[in-house]
Parts: sequence; structure tokens; C-alpha cells
Amino acid sequence: MPKRYPYELRAHEVEHGVHIPVEELKIDDKAQRTLNEQRAMGIANNLVPEALGTIVVSQRANGDRFIVDGMHRWHVCKLRDIPSLVAEVHHGLDQQEEAILFLIKNRESSKPTPLDEYKIGLTAGLPLFVDTEKALRNRDLVMGSTGTNTVGAVAGVLRITDLYGPETLERTLKVAEDAWGRTKETWDGMLLGGIGMFLGRHGDDIDDKVLAEKIGKKDPAFRWRAQVVALASAGGTRHSGTGSRVSTCYQRIVGVWNTGRRAENRITAA
Repeated sequence: MPKRYPYELRAHEVEHGVHIPVEELKIDDKAQRTLNEQRAMGIANNLVPEALGTIVVSQRANGDRFIVDGMHRWHVCKLRDIPSLVAEVHHGLDQQEEAILFLIKNRESSKPTPLDEYKIGLTAGLPLFVDTEKALRNRDLVMGSTGTNTVGAVAGVLRITDLYGPETLERTLKVAEDAWGRTKETWDGMLLGGIGMFLGRHGDDIDDKVLAEKIGKKDPAFRWRAQVVALASAGGTRHSGTGSRVSTCYQRIVGVWNTGRRAENRITAA
């Protein structure tokens, strides 16, 4: 299925091979990953200066130069008293466009954490992240370390939005909460993924209140999770990755939904 939310950036001037003093470079936390001090120290301890490569910099309209990609190498240069870096300089971008450029540059390389990508995607104003954030806030939830009011399954939640839309994500969050209440286990990625897949494929034929009642009555969230993991792994004889677990959860929800229903009213798993 093609992506509904591509990363796009307008045409702009780019200079290559520009030497920039380290002290002139700045960091915008909203358009960057979180600095990993341990990672920077590891690079510094094993540094080959000739292999630092080229960093990516945005030179804003006022002349300020912000690092888009290469923050850890910049920090290493400060630790090792290296005076300058070679940069690929992009001109005329604003903060939002810098965030988009960061995501594009890191799509195939050293990827940021899902939470960093989410934070930067919001700064970039990308619809995938903005739509997801709106759905979360409509349910009084935020993205972060998983807790009663925070969802840590960043990739899984984004996948629901990407495949089925933010309305399905919001329905998913409500069904999960109505079924299991606000617990850490409620926001498990594979459970949300299974509900999202079910609603994404069959939502037009589903009463969300009835679905939540059936799911909640069957088992609490922690037991759902344990049973889905067991079914997906099947004693080690099947693949047990996240995709398989989401699919297994979906299949189990189909079975729970169909329990007690006449044949003509049952859902056929897609």
C-alpha cells in the first residue's frame, strides 16, 4: 500500500563543501533528535578527523546557521577542539522545513528514535504527525513513555493513521480505553494495531461500543497481550515480529466479534 503521507520539500539553493567554524553553528531542539552524550563520547574516543565527513546545515534568512544533520559530529568537534566542519548548506529554509529536511536525510541512514521522529515531524508540520497528534489530544493523550495517559507505541500509532486515517486512530484509542480503561497495557502497540486493523478494514459495519464491551469482557489488556504473543509465536514455530502480532491480535478480535453472532452477521477476516 503506498504511503499517504510523503515527506516533501520545496526547491531551494544548496551549497556544498562550505567550511564553517564550530562556534558559529547552532542547534534547534525542535528540529533535531535528542543529543546522546554517550554516543558522542564514543565517537570522540575513536575519532579519525579525516573521516568526519560533511554535515547538513540550514542558513536562515538572518544568517544564523543551524545544524540539520551532524549534531553528534559537531559535539565531538567541541570535545576534541576541532575548529571547523565541512557542510552542505541549505539556504532560505524555515524551522518547519529544516525538520522536514532532517527526516528526509535520516530516512535511510542512522534513524532517529521513533519519539524523536514524532517530535520533529510535528515541528515540520507534516500531516501524518499533525493528524496523529490531533487524534491523541482528542482522547486527552500524548506521545511519550507508555503510561496511563501517554502512548509509547509511536510507530504502531503512526501506522494506523498512515494506513486508515486519523479518524480510525481516534476510534481505536476510544475502543481500547472503553474496553480496558486507562492502563499502561491499554496502549500496547500490538493491541492498538489489532484494533486499528479491525476498524480500518471493517469499521463501517462495527458498533464501537459493542466492540469495546466484547473485547473488555473477554480479557483484561495484559492478558490479551500475553495470549497474542503466545499465539503469534506458537511455541517458536511461527514468525513473532510486530507485524505478525498485530495480525494475530486482529484475527483474535475477529473471533471475539463473531462470538454469538449469526453466520450472516459475522465478519470474515481479510
